[in-house]
Amino acid sequence: MNTNYKITSYCHIKNSKVSLNGSVIFSEQLLDFPEFIKAAYKSQDTKYPKFFKMDNLSKLAILAADILLKNENLNLEETNNIALVFSNKASSLDTDRSHQKAIQHKDNYFPSPAVFVYTLPNICLGEISIKYKLYTENSFFIFDHFNAKHLLTYTNSLLDTNKAESVLCGWVEFEGDHYEAFLYLVSNEGNIEHNKQNIITLYNT
Repeated sequence: MNTNYKITSYCHIKNSKVSLNGSVIFSEQLLDFPEFIKAAYKSQDTKYPKFFKMDNLSKLAILAADILLKNENLNLEETNNIALVFSNKASSLDTDRSHQKAIQHKDNYFPSPAVFVYTLPNICLGEISIKYKLYTENSFFIFDHFNAKHLLTYTNSLLDTNKAESVLCGWVEFEGDHYEAFLYLVSNEGNIEHNKQNIITLYNT
């Protein structure tokens, strides 16, 4: 078992700021989430037209993933052997509520397929996989809080068993007015040791 995996890069989106490897790359205060995420998307030149039709959780996840993976200079014409291991607390609750509003009254029953398709949290993994041509393992876990130990163990297991060359993992949460994305990439290369304490430190940065 290899215990020398490294965190090569990490991205954080919260409190109207986007940061990459600890440096703020976009900040726009006094905007609600829809305005903020649209402005951040445009500022980072994220090219994915479907973005504007996605639910809030997927927008948050794909923007963080795009910023981080672009930094790795991946060849998008080739299949990339990157596994995805995401987690959050609220699952797809934000979208579930929108869907519930559309079906709760018999005399006003208008469910939207465009909303319903996002009533699973792992749909955001599919969006990332489509954009980056990932055909690898992917999992989405629900925890009461950020669980660095589980992410560490599961990620190392994927790498130890050669199911992926690297793993993009972290926490993507959207509920009400609260949003946060913290993603980091783990592989054999990098400057930060992949251990529980470093994951927690980066998450709290």
